[in-house]
Amino acid sequence: MSIDAVLGDLTTEPADALVNAANSTLLGGGGVDGALHAAAGPALLAACRRIRKQQWPDGLPVGEAVATEAGNLSARWVIHTVGPNRNRGQDDEGLLANCYTRCLDVATELGATTIAFPAIGAGAYGWDAPTAARVAVDAVVSHPRSGIHRARFVLFSQRLYDAFAAELARL
Repeated sequence: MSIDAVLGDLTTEPADALVNAANSTLLGGGGVDGALHAAAGPALLAACRRIRKQQWPDGLPVGEAVATEAGNLSARWVIHTVGPNRNRGQDDEGLLANCYTRCLDVATELGATTIAFPAIGAGAYGWDAPTAARVAVDAVVSHPRSGIHRARFVLFSQRLYDAFAAELARL
């Protein structure tokens, strides 16, 4: 699997699956979540409502992942995952790693060959850039080989890009 990082806009990234750093409601929010919902249009919200009604009525648990169609995005799927909120005392790095591994599992089940991740938890959920990058890169690198050919971290700030680039350089 090829793994890299770019400074950019996740909503325009060419990939089979885009990962959404969602909140447990799956009904939109700020940051990456809000940007993906805005770019995808109402079909993404409708798909998330179906997931809530049929599969996760109490909300998506931290560290779990679920896929929906991508609406108006160029990707085929959006894979939603809920990171641990460090600002609320959820500081288990294992749960943060699970977000990445579960997304890769779901992408593999879907038949995706390319996936694009944001820095899950590194925005409003309070994970510092070096820790978020280390956990993310370690989780993706250690994931069992699957049909995924390319995993890309699409970062919205220079600070995050620098942290992810440093982690990838140590490989």
